[in-house]
Amino acid sequence: MAVQNGRDLLIKMDMTGDGSFATVAGLRATRLAFNADTVDVTSVASEGGWRELLGGAGVRSASISGSGVFRDEATDARARQAFFDGEVPRFQVVIPGFGTVEGPFQITGLEYAGSYNGEATYELSLASAGALSFLAVAVVEP
Repeated sequence: MAVQNGRDLLIKMDMTGDGSFATVAGLRATRLAFNADTVDVTSVASEGGWRELLGGAGVRSASISGSGVFRDEATDARARQAFFDGEVPRFQVVIPGFGTVEGPFQITGLEYAGSYNGEATYELSLASAGALSFLAVAVVEP
């Protein structure tokens, strides 16, 4: 896989609840993290005293974060309203050269900042709130 441009990693939000996704505008930095809890089943009978984990068990989750500047009134207003209403809208994360992750996320953090001689900025944190799907980018062989 070739080197990818970081600005091509996009966070998109379902704007109307019908699958109409729009890029959350103004983001300069984005991050997607996957996590999986483990279930330790180690016992005195474990070979050599090594830890044993139960495959397929545990809780899987994902988190998204982003920071940037205000660019688009519609996506800012939608994110802000979803936060204050406690909604769990669908989001897409487009990962260049890899694919798209989609599913329900709750906005768990929304921060605004600004300095006297700089632009107003915001930070956004999201936590997965259900099953996620992944659609891989089709690989075209030369």
